[in-house]
Amino acid sequence: MIADRLGLELGTMVTEKFSNQETCVEIGETLCGEDVYVVQCGCGETNDNLMELLIMINACKVASASRVTAVFPCFLYARQDRKDKSRAPISAKLVANKLSVAVADHIIAMDLHASQMQGFFDIPVDNVYAEAAVLEWIRENLSEWRNCTVVSPDAGGAKRVTSAADQMNVDFALIHKEQKKASEVDRMVLVGDVKDRVAVLVDDMADTCGTICHTADKHLSAGATTVYAILTHGIFSGPAISRVNNTCFQAVVVTNTIPQEDKMKHCSKIEVTDISMILAEAIRRTHNGESVSYLFSHVPL
Repeated sequence: MIADRLGLELGTMVTEKFSNQETCVEIGETLCGEDVYVVQCGCGETNDNLMELLIMINACKVASASRVTAVFPCFLYARQDRKDKSRAPISAKLVANKLSVAVADHIIAMDLHASQMQGFFDIPVDNVYAEAAVLEWIRENLSEWRNCTVVSPDAGGAKRVTSAADQMNVDFALIHKEQKKASEVDRMVLVGDVKDRVAVLVDDMADTCGTICHTADKHLSAGATTVYAILTHGIFSGPAISRVNNTCFQAVVVTNTIPQEDKMKHCSKIEVTDISMILAEAIRRTHNGESVSYLFSHVPL
């Protein structure tokens, strides 16, 4: 979809695995002096995708490409961005190092799990946001959006939610949660008022959906009339689909940074909004040497 919006054809490439499971990549284009953009999503076989991306970048540089940009609709290992317990790795930093070693020249990512991850890189990083597209979806699809409260499922997303609430001139709230371990929430406290209002939960990522489903129930018990969830990256692993089916969500809206066709077959509540125009415009602006910050507040056509 990105290539279609740019009016370009995808470059040809052959990927195969040897009998010992090593990945081999062969580029079928002349790349000498070209500006190359390699798009890789952080879903499915993550480790295979990462190695394939690194090999592709290196193959392009060896083929004398002028500049190679790695484009991440969903950044790989994004949640491992800090040392949250003793002897834990910071795998997102490791991935950043590997991209530099593979001689990537530039990174474009959509909604990094933590914006300070840009500091992991010694090369330019453009972190574009789905916020403008999210606000557009809310205004176009929720007739009662002026009577809504935008909610963050944790303190880490407070900045994202307050920005969205300010642009729509509505109230915001957040959930204070205590976690015993990853993906397991011990206690939740709603900070803010959702009584007799539409609650719109906004987050960057949902994996097993335990947190957002607990949050939805919390909103309903606090008097919310309707509950929506709007997520940039819908991973939906493990019991996620059954949890969403059994919750009070009116709809769970995700962007297409991760393919959702199979998930939508099993969950009628999942809706997809397209953000390919944002990544396409980021690529076009990067190629032409224009400002990418325009995309922070505008949705390109």
